[in-house]
Amino acid sequence: MPVEIHAPDPWWPQEFSQIATDLHGILGDTVLRIDHIGSTSVPGLAAKDVIDIQVTVASDLDRPFGLLAAAGWQQKTPQTDHVVPGEPTDPAQWQKRLAVEPPGHRRVNCHLRIAGRANQRYALLFRDYLRAHPATAAAYGDYKMRAAQLPFTDVGQYADLKDPVCDLVYLPAREWAARTGWTA
Repeated sequence: MPVEIHAPDPWWPQEFSQIATDLHGILGDTVLRIDHIGSTSVPGLAAKDVIDIQVTVASDLDRPFGLLAAAGWQQKTPQTDHVVPGEPTDPAQWQKRLAVEPPGHRRVNCHLRIAGRANQRYALLFRDYLRAHPATAAAYGDYKMRAAQLPFTDVGQYADLKDPVCDLVYLPAREWAARTGWTA
């Protein structure tokens, strides 16, 4: 399946808001926060036409994951994120659950992560850094457009190719966060 990168869509934030409302209805008090993450959350950034959402929970990934499954969301792998250089290597820091939209609904990747874990912070800091640094976002968008032209056999290969580039963005983002007092 080819990877298609789309021009920025001004409707992505509104689509996120509606999906977040629906997720709050499904997940109730199991969730601490729901955030729009990924490229569709960065104004002006080209992206796959898939809304990435991070659902932050206090400690239990399985209960909200089960609630999503009961509502028709499809459970997916991986169950962990890749370990970022310079970040904790404890596997618990990278644990997550991934679900995609029910059949026939708008494409969504719903990442369930635990508050304060390295992967939960990574997604928010990556987004906020790109929002604050449009030239970096533009360079990242250009990379994604070029990478999508490669002959992938699945989207996972595209994601694997992007991981080190995202890490190259994250490393100065981490310094920016320390310098500016950014918090998740």
